[in-house]
Amino acid sequence: MIPCQRHLFEIPEGVTYLNCAYMSPLMRSVVDAGKAGLERKARPWEIRTEDFFNREEDLRGLAAQLFQCTVNDVAIVPSASYGLSTAALNLPVPRGEKILVLEEQFPSNFYPWHRLAREKQAEVSIVPWPEDGDWTAGVLQELKDGVAIAALPHTQWTSGGLLDLAQIGEACRQHGTALVLDLTQSLGAYPFDAEKVQPDFAVAATYKWLLGPYSLGVMYVAPKRQNGKPLEDNWIQRDNAREFSGLIRYTDGFEPGARRFDMGERSNFALLPAAIRAMEQLLAWGVKEISDTIGVLTRRLIKNAEELGWNTPPEHLRAPHYVCLRSAAPPPESLQENLAKERVYVSLRGKSIRVTPHVFNSEEDIDRLLHLLKQPVALTG
Repeated sequence: MIPCQRHLFEIPEGVTYLNCAYMSPLMRSVVDAGKAGLERKARPWEIRTEDFFNREEDLRGLAAQLFQCTVNDVAIVPSASYGLSTAALNLPVPRGEKILVLEEQFPSNFYPWHRLAREKQAEVSIVPWPEDGDWTAGVLQELKDGVAIAALPHTQWTSGGLLDLAQIGEACRQHGTALVLDLTQSLGAYPFDAEKVQPDFAVAATYKWLLGPYSLGVMYVAPKRQNGKPLEDNWIQRDNAREFSGLIRYTDGFEPGARRFDMGERSNFALLPAAIRAMEQLLAWGVKEISDTIGVLTRRLIKNAEELGWNTPPEHLRAPHYVCLRSAAPPPESLQENLAKERVYVSLRGKSIRVTPHVFNSEEDIDRLLHLLKQPVALTG
């Protein structure tokens, strides 16, 4: 168990922040790293050629540990949608075949496939919401010959449902289906193993469970996809990028591995140091340890919330770091605002109250939310 780490964050006394799936707070050390990086731009004469390449390789190495892959398999992207659009650009979809997504899937992992299906005269097939909470069984039922791509999360964002990606990955290989993953709601808070799952592409934005800045992400690219077409053409992804005096010698060559898929201006002097510091801390804590620690808090919440009439997926079918409370009647739209007046912060997503704590939370935070959910004013305003 990781002791409460609130002291590392700028969370004021009296604030109960249970909304990491919306946006994580930044640790003080992450803010300091970002500020120091931004201040470097005030003195550009001190920025050397090698400074465009050193820190991005540090980030790539840390992300590789989280993906459990090699450094060459990691690309640096500005967002999950950028990575998913890159995947859509590089995966074939024969006419009439299907692209599989989940019901209530996050839009960034729907729109690229909707457009691709329209362009290729294919079909987006939606896995319906499982009454028993078993998203894995629902996906496996739909995975069959004729499904070109399965575009999925590890954690479904409005239910907290956990998908068994190793099992799904094996089924995809049996049917010749490409597997694309949006890990934004799981990477850093729940273990992932690229070698076991074997996706074609997997992307995660850093501003949620990676405890990092906005407008940055990391993407795993399977070795068999690393000769594909990047979403953009920029100078720094080319194999002569380190020779500033020779950049006008245009080349068709790329840097090795997944680096060809890197975004332009990947060397961001403020965002990269911030993301690096955050990932270093995550790895120091340990992803499994983070998951186990948050799991203690979410089990406490669920046990007591069920007594108040709220439902959640069975424990073995949900992500430990993620709770989506549902009842027969959807929560009132005013609930989130009413809780915020008491300085308790959660999200409403679909028909769910989404509660997503982290290691900066304590049992007292959970109990404070439960106390308010018992009050009629929280539900009615």
